Amino acid sequence: MKQALIVIDVQESFRQRPFWDETEYPAFLEQIQSLIDAAAAKDIPVLQVFHTSVTNDPASPFSLASGHVRTLEELRIAPTAVFHKTVHSSLYAKDASGASLHDWLLARGIEGVIVCGIRTEQCCETTSRHASDAGFKVVFPTDATLTFAMQSPSGKHYTPAEIRDHTELVLQGRFARIARAADALAA
Repeated sequence: MKQALIVIDVQESFRQRPFWDETEYPAFLEQIQSLIDAAAAKDIPVLQVFHTSVTNDPASPFSLASGHVRTLEELRIAPTAVFHKTVHSSLYAKDASGASLHDWLLARGIEGVIVCGIRTEQCCETTSRHASDAGFKVVFPTDATLTFAMQSPSGKHYTPAEIRDHTELVLQGRFARIARAADALAA
């Protein structure tokens, strides 16, 4: 089965957000870097996706004008292709020619995707659901995703571990195979 690694929103924009927390970042960085390196070593396409805002206001950290829509400085990545999106699912992201990530995958006969990046329960989970519904076999290496604490409207506080656990619960067996980064490229 031909696979591609989709690296979602691992960008400096997030450091500008008030919820950014370095606590889990080193472990995430180690796992995602090992996954990127392993994919490159196996000639699996590494597709980098950046989230951008529709505004050109440089005060918005997701605006291209801000200068923050670039790879997090500690990550080493030489992507096969780069895409930009303004919505949660990376399959809608477009490359410089205007082709969607979904079309890029289909044109190359990709049957499976490995989804990693920032944020676990948002763009990574949404991309996984969309990719599964589009017919791709999805692998979700949760330890190669990063998220941050959140509070529900009722006031309940959720830790990153609780959010990741919930994402695994709703994806496993329905939309993705849950894996660790070290096992994500296994058949």
